[in-house]
Amino acid sequence: MRTENNNTKRGGSGSSRSRNSKPSSKHRRFGATAKKSSKSVKGETLKNTKTSGTNAMSKTVAAKAGSAKSTTKQRNYNKKKQTAIVPEFPVKVIPIGGLNEIGKNMTVLEYKDEIIIIDCGMSFPDDEMFGIDIVIPDFTYLIENKSKVKGLIITHGHEDHIGAVPYLLKQINVPVFGTRLVTGLIESKLKEHGIQGRLNNIKAGDRIRLGSFDIETIRTTHSIADSICLSIDTPAGRIFHTGDFKIDYTPIDGEPIDFRRLAEIGREGVDILMADSTNATRPGYTASERVVGQTLETIFMQTESRIIIATFSSNVHRVQKIIDNAVLCNRKVAVSGRSMVNVVNLAIELGYLKVPANVLVDINKLKGIPDKEIVIITTGSQGEPMSALSRMASNDHKAVQIREGDTVILSSNPIPGNEKTVANVVNKLFERGAKVIYSDIADIHVSGHACQEELKLMHSLIKPKYFVPVHGEYRHLKQHGLIAESLGLPQDHIFIISNGDILSYKKNHVEISEGVVPAEAVLVDGLGVGDVGNIVLRDRKMLSESGLIVVVAAIDSSTGMVVSGPDIISRGFIYVRENEELVEHARKVAELALEECMTGKVTDWNAMKQSVREALRRFIFTRTGRSPIILPIFLDV
Repeated sequence: MRTENNNTKRGGSGSSRSRNSKPSSKHRRFGATAKKSSKSVKGETLKNTKTSGTNAMSKTVAAKAGSAKSTTKQRNYNKKKQTAIVPEFPVKVIPIGGLNEIGKNMTVLEYKDEIIIIDCGMSFPDDEMFGIDIVIPDFTYLIENKSKVKGLIITHGHEDHIGAVPYLLKQINVPVFGTRLVTGLIESKLKEHGIQGRLNNIKAGDRIRLGSFDIETIRTTHSIADSICLSIDTPAGRIFHTGDFKIDYTPIDGEPIDFRRLAEIGREGVDILMADSTNATRPGYTASERVVGQTLETIFMQTESRIIIATFSSNVHRVQKIIDNAVLCNRKVAVSGRSMVNVVNLAIELGYLKVPANVLVDINKLKGIPDKEIVIITTGSQGEPMSALSRMASNDHKAVQIREGDTVILSSNPIPGNEKTVANVVNKLFERGAKVIYSDIADIHVSGHACQEELKLMHSLIKPKYFVPVHGEYRHLKQHGLIAESLGLPQDHIFIISNGDILSYKKNHVEISEGVVPAEAVLVDGLGVGDVGNIVLRDRKMLSESGLIVVVAAIDSSTGMVVSGPDIISRGFIYVRENEELVEHARKVAELALEECMTGKVTDWNAMKQSVREALRRFIFTRTGRSPIILPIFLDV
């Protein structure tokens, strides 16, 4: 597998790029070197080619005398034929998000002056992104080339694949293609944002023509209904994108992955495979969703108390199994959490959820129903602070309070980074007397992503010439590349690239340009999109760590005299009433700094602020070992 060393020469483009020995963790470059494959394969020889007027002659013995000449002519014909079918332009694969990270999946395919987009997702902020709501991809390249964009195709309805669609449609009026559940979820999002979109329903087995791109949708299995993978024919070659998938032979909806069509596509020939890498480090197979259904059935049959189940709202199959078990045990079902209510209502409307009459009840009308006849499906399986389950655990939920003997099931695994928040919720539930069942105790969750043996099966069916692992952190992409190599794919046909790189492909010729397209994370804070950057985050981090000191003084600029102040205001640094001595010393340090400026006839206010800031910074660090943000405010009177 090809990964890049420092100062690797780019043979394909004739350029070179050096790399720091330790690039930043968010934007490391792990792309393969941009050069022609060392095994440049010529186009296949055309077989069974017929030349007019020679069939009768070829059947005679006399024709053997001219066989060498005919063979030469045939080779020349084949060579001309090959030259004719080699495309003039390459197809470009440009990941905007989803590589070296989990979330905000988005891939651009470009041929000549035409672009299609695969998925448009969001991710959640990490611990260093104080105050940030969500993170979305950088749309700069698409906005600059919006006249080229022919359409957006969505593989499935998870937030990391559809969450950024409203933000994109505010910038570009592009048609969106997705299965019915996907378009229903997106339509709900667009209403919240007060915009409309050109949404087009598709289903597995459909073909879509967008400019030079001929797209076929194929049924696959994942942890959400109506998931598809994509076979995309371009004039430069065929690209196959798996989307998120696992191989579930017994899915809840009875619609397994379309192995027959995958095998046919593999026989027809695939130039580039782009495949889900999330579980590439896990050996074996991902368990079927029916395993969770069986575990839930056992829990339901053995439980006499009220049951509260937290799971992902998008996992319609999981919700269906919960409802089925509730019906089996003569329980009513209530739904809590805005996203859960929205998805359940939409899934019922579209026919993805089958709910018998009189099973669903309002969450606010549970008082007359015995606990042993109630099941509550709720959001909050990741311990989100404002989720319904977290509010129940904190006794802040207006309709549900956790009571002694309640059975609470967390039907999910913590997303990396959420372990602590989930543990906090579990502890609070235990403190209130609930019996808590989570993944460490029982099989109440299975992944929606393929493990190693399933990935091997996908590679064996598709049989690609080249492979680009996607959807995962670097360790996932690396391991997936090793899996492909173990199946016989040449090392130099495997490319680990990063967001913003451009992989250009044209009939067995591959070039990679690193970091050409803007692909930084765009932070969304309330209604602000992209207006919070590294400097603001740095200030927020400093505020969270050491707080803020404000120095206020009134100065007569005509005389250069300090009329009042300086006064010291502390926020998040110290409690003033308990540290009056320190505050008074800080005030005198600021006063002395101002007097020195006046004596030196410094009239530039910025220079005065800098002088006060530096004097206070040195004093405070010496006394406390801390470095709060210091904000001088001078008033001209």
